[in-house]
Amino acid sequence: MQIWQNIYVILHIWARETMINNNLTNKEKLVLYGLTKYPDIQDYKLAEKLGLKQTTVSSIKRRLKEEKFFRHIRVPLLQDIGCEMLVGIHANFNPIIPLEQRVEIASKNIEIFDEIFFSVGEQEKGFSLSLAKNYTSIGKINDIRTKTFGEMSLLEEDYPHEIIIPFEISKIYRFFDFDRAIKKLFRIDIEDNKTSFVWFEKRNQLLKLPENEKKVYYALIKYPDLSLIELSKEIGISRHTISKMKKTFIKNNLMKEKNIPNLRKLGFEIISFYHIKFDPKNPPLEKHIKALDTEDTFFLASRKFECLILSVYKNYNDYKIDKMKKIEFLRRENLVCKPPLIRKYIIDRMYVIKDLEFAPIVKKILGI
Repeated sequence: MQIWQNIYVILHIWARETMINNNLTNKEKLVLYGLTKYPDIQDYKLAEKLGLKQTTVSSIKRRLKEEKFFRHIRVPLLQDIGCEMLVGIHANFNPIIPLEQRVEIASKNIEIFDEIFFSVGEQEKGFSLSLAKNYTSIGKINDIRTKTFGEMSLLEEDYPHEIIIPFEISKIYRFFDFDRAIKKLFRIDIEDNKTSFVWFEKRNQLLKLPENEKKVYYALIKYPDLSLIELSKEIGISRHTISKMKKTFIKNNLMKEKNIPNLRKLGFEIISFYHIKFDPKNPPLEKHIKALDTEDTFFLASRKFECLILSVYKNYNDYKIDKMKKIEFLRRENLVCKPPLIRKYIIDRMYVIKDLEFAPIVKKILGI
């Protein structure tokens, strides 16, 4: 029986990889990797980095976007504009209640809140990520979430769990950074510069943007696919002014460009959620956090005594190997008193309620 199970797994992996390989050429795989690695550079610069012609890069980029292999977004870095924290919430649900019913209830009562920008669920579990001005905002949402789910018998025995990541005392090393996972998936053999960027790093005192800058900032987040000319017509501000403000926002660490690959279309199977609480007698050093940052990791936020990690895998075997590496490392370094909470989400079964929707919280923080 075990032999046949192993054969089935091997054939399943081969079938998915064959499907991906048949859909994309080697040049298309390389360009998709480049777009996730370097989302903020022009086509001619990307062509130089990848060793391709600019016309080839532009043509492939257009096709990949038209066929929804990736989408472009702008991430608002609100840490200096009045936003104090990022918050992760995870919960276990009563599996008897159909997923569709739970999603409908959540969409009407909870996901309407501006703070929540990413939210996914499976039949018996779910998690969300939020940006918040302060803990009061999150506390109100969580109280409504607990009350709503509790009254409708959606929760299992425990309450939803919060992971509070205040920007001033935390570090966010990864924020939906998929370039390494794409590189691994396509077995791309290319040397690239290792960049070190800390997301939502506080650098300034609280900034107050003038009304015109608020308008442009919000529009850039809400309409990431519009050209500057189209954006100018949309908001009634000159293209030159928008371009100048955009450069200033990026330079001042208030905004960052990002290309998000279509994980389901690329054949990824699993997203894992790790919540690690460290031993208070032996908190981790930065080298320990970086050791947990494997090539499968696309989100990593850490404060002194806890850590939130999201990783993506092309199959169950990759998930199992990476999970065991993390667990063995934590034990070997005596970093935890008890095993981390780990939740496995099957992408094909996963319902995405909110998918990196930042415009509502930007509008709220800016007071537009």
